[in-house]
Amino acid sequence: MWIDQRGSEVLSRAESLRLLAAAAGGGAVGRLAVSSDGAPLLQPFNFAYVAGQVVVRVGDGLMWRRAAGRLVAFEVEGTDAGAFGPLAWSVVVRGLASPVPDDTLAAGSGAPAPLVPSPGDRLLAVRADAVTGRRFAPRTSGVGAGTAPTPAPAGRPR
Repeated sequence: MWIDQRGSEVLSRAESLRLLAAAAGGGAVGRLAVSSDGAPLLQPFNFAYVAGQVVVRVGDGLMWRRAAGRLVAFEVEGTDAGAFGPLAWSVVVRGLASPVPDDTLAAGSGAPAPLVPSPGDRLLAVRADAVTGRRFAPRTSGVGAGTAPTPAPAGRPR
């Protein structure tokens, strides 16, 4: 096990893919990120993990045009119960996003089930070329842990 300079456990590829697959099986929502006219475009998607690839369902819009055939990133995070309290984790998959032919994944055979009333009818598969993951115990007190620093008394600069 390796701990990075910020105290996060750096996960192996195998553990990262295990968490990704478990999140997909549990109905988690992740985010697909693409480059769009010099600015990032990030959108939430439910997803499936099939044959070593992240599969998302998209429509014919901007995300499809920017992602299909290009390098993208997909990120998902979650929490697990640890021996000493909750543990948060994050997994990032980077790779080529390729259109999935209609006959490759039939409904119910691994394609993500739509969550929105008018789902897209295209599937993108993101190859897991680079997979990174981190696990850490969330801070529960102090600056940077969701609590604001105590303000300085009036008249005295901090």
